[in-house]
Amino acid sequence: MSTGPGMIPPKPIPLKDRASILFVERGRLDVLDGAFVVVDKSGTRTHIPIGGIVCLLLEPGARISHAAVTLAARVGTLLLWVGEAGVRLYSAGQPLGGLVPIASFTRLAWHWILRRASRSCERCTACDSASQPQCVGRWSSSGVSKARVKRTYHLLAEQHGVKWRGRSYDPRRWTVGDLPNRCLSQATTCLYGLAEAAILAAGYAPAIGFLHTGKPRSFVFDVADIYKFETVVPVAMRIAAKAQRGEPRAVRDPSGEVRRGCRDSFRRTKLLRRIIPEIDQILAAGGHEPPPPHPEAQPIAFEEKQSGDVGHRG
Repeated sequence: MSTGPGMIPPKPIPLKDRASILFVERGRLDVLDGAFVVVDKSGTRTHIPIGGIVCLLLEPGARISHAAVTLAARVGTLLLWVGEAGVRLYSAGQPLGGLVPIASFTRLAWHWILRRASRSCERCTACDSASQPQCVGRWSSSGVSKARVKRTYHLLAEQHGVKWRGRSYDPRRWTVGDLPNRCLSQATTCLYGLAEAAILAAGYAPAIGFLHTGKPRSFVFDVADIYKFETVVPVAMRIAAKAQRGEPRAVRDPSGEVRRGCRDSFRRTKLLRRIIPEIDQILAAGGHEPPPPHPEAQPIAFEEKQSGDVGHRG
């Protein structure tokens, strides 16, 4: 966002007033003639108002220049490299740390990170969370009970006509698991990619979980558990049933069929748009304020002049 001599730097659009998410595939993203554009194979330019978007998700076939990455960072737009419809998350740019990107919410994401870290240190995890429904009631009611999880798997398998022997898998030995378990593992991996994209887009920290702890994606697993039985588990069971019946496409590539089924489900239900505001609603339920600074904490050495809200760099 360079300006000429004597010109006032443009003021970026506040994150809460932007469009939330845009997917881009099969094109080259660049800054040409001062505009952020996608150039297709025929050379046609499509302008993207990058300053009016919170998160840009780059699907397979998208390439991006250094100039485009620089401009996106300066206006506070997060870049995520994902699979089709977000079924994988490969890499992410600078998380926002600014306003949660939903127009009806104005909470600062860094406040939530402090609150979550504080409550995690106070043992508001696993068993404690389940006993505090005012904080994480959705998590404690979404399948923490192992008996409930086992029963739900059994019911969905029965509904789709799957021969089911229980959830059992070894992530280090993929081929050892039976067909339904391989389909389920593929489906939950797709959901983890989408959940992590939502968490990063909203400026949260994936590692600070409640029911899951000690993993780089603990919070991702927490969020995914809320949605998996209504979204990807039915897809996995449906594909597993087709393969067990001998349908050619499902027999030939069950994992690919599950991945494509999850992709279509995510697009049809717009799940990514649901996840972000619901995370905020769940975290807001406890009414906890962020912890105060430590008595020996040092104040900010110098203030940086901002041209926009706290999610911007320039």
